[in-house]
Amino acid sequence: MKIVLIVSLAWLAAVANAAPPEPTKILVNGVELHYISVGIGDPLILLHGGQGDYRSWGPQIAALSRYYHVISYSRRYNFPNQNPQTSTHFSVLTEAADLAALIKALHLKKVILVGTSMGAATALALAVEHPNMVRSLVLAEPPLLGLARHFPDGPKLYDDFMQRIQDPAREAFAAGNDEAAMRFFVDGFATPGRFDRLAPEARLGVMQNAGFFRMMTRSESPYPDTDRRALWSLRMPVLVITGEKTVEIHRRIDEELTRMIPRARSATIPAAGHGSPRENPGAFTEVVENFLETSG
Repeated sequence: MKIVLIVSLAWLAAVANAAPPEPTKILVNGVELHYISVGIGDPLILLHGGQGDYRSWGPQIAALSRYYHVISYSRRYNFPNQNPQTSTHFSVLTEAADLAALIKALHLKKVILVGTSMGAATALALAVEHPNMVRSLVLAEPPLLGLARHFPDGPKLYDDFMQRIQDPAREAFAAGNDEAAMRFFVDGFATPGRFDRLAPEARLGVMQNAGFFRMMTRSESPYPDTDRRALWSLRMPVLVITGEKTVEIHRRIDEELTRMIPRARSATIPAAGHGSPRENPGAFTEVVENFLETSG
């Protein structure tokens, strides 16, 4: 038994560290999306956060593709998609419409959605709009800042986020300083100085996905309100994941989601902040696997 376990872990490590396969480009909802597809079984779609893309889920793809048909795609303004950055009405609702179109184009049945950050917000928005498409949800810290405004101290938390991160990033993008703009977002979701400590490869990945954040700062309503009655109506199993070291506003949003969604469970990933799938991939993947095994 021990030998099999060692071989299995070695195989997973090799697959996780291998270069991802070349993505396929598909045109849906008026835009191009790139995706990779691995494994056989029930369809499971991975939705990356703002700083990531289809390449972000290596450890999770290695583990989950043993049991599921795993699809990892890049959302509309993330690498390597080349979509015009012109809209001023971009939000998670746009991303959810793209996801619905992708599911239909790939002729998938009910899907499992595993998302982090804005990818989690996209997954939740789709579940609210098209619950018949979704079998189960894993939501790692969706930035539902519109929902946060309903907390007793929510307006203060919201204004702090906008004044400390969103507004100065918008000004930096407008001035043509993409690196300064991304420094506000990376440091704001983690700790001061995080951007400057990134390894060159990691910083390149962040900058390749700056287009998403540029569009978020241009949008007239980047963080639309969440229909709380719709959350109560969700009937699929939901896992809400929080990083042990995350910032206060995300922790509060996760607590509210767990309280409001009828079949929601919660889990905390140790030694991780907002980006728990990449900061502690082993613990994150184990929690997701256990949830999927027990949620039916």
